[in-house]
Amino acid sequence: VQLQASGGGLVQAGGSLRLSCAASGRSFSSYAMGWFRQAPGKEREFVAAITWSTLYADSVKGRFTISRDNAKNTVYLQMNSLKPEDTAVYYCAADRDGGPWYMKADEYEYWGQGTLVTVSS
Repeated sequence: VQLQASGGGLVQAGGSLRLSCAASGRSFSSYAMGWFRQAPGKEREFVAAITWSTLYADSVKGRFTISRDNAKNTVYLQMNSLKPEDTAVYYCAADRDGGPWYMKADEYEYWGQGTLVTVSS
């Protein structure tokens, strides 16, 4: 599986962005998909995941929404009410083996290249 993330950019605080992650290969619908982010000087952290349900980090709950379109082999991250602390490189990831540790980066076998989100104050 190859993953291609896109949609990052510069946005003012309070604004919105939608990230996309297009996957190649078959069996996309059977993969759990996740979004992680890494800010400068910080460790990569969990943002959201989608399996048969959705999971969110507390820091984004109520502001971000993860969704997927299996017909398009694409997972999305809709980000609203963005804050400067959301500034990071955002990565999408795919888990082949069915979890269960979807909030841990080690759970995922495949990673996209990352897309930069910058939120100005």
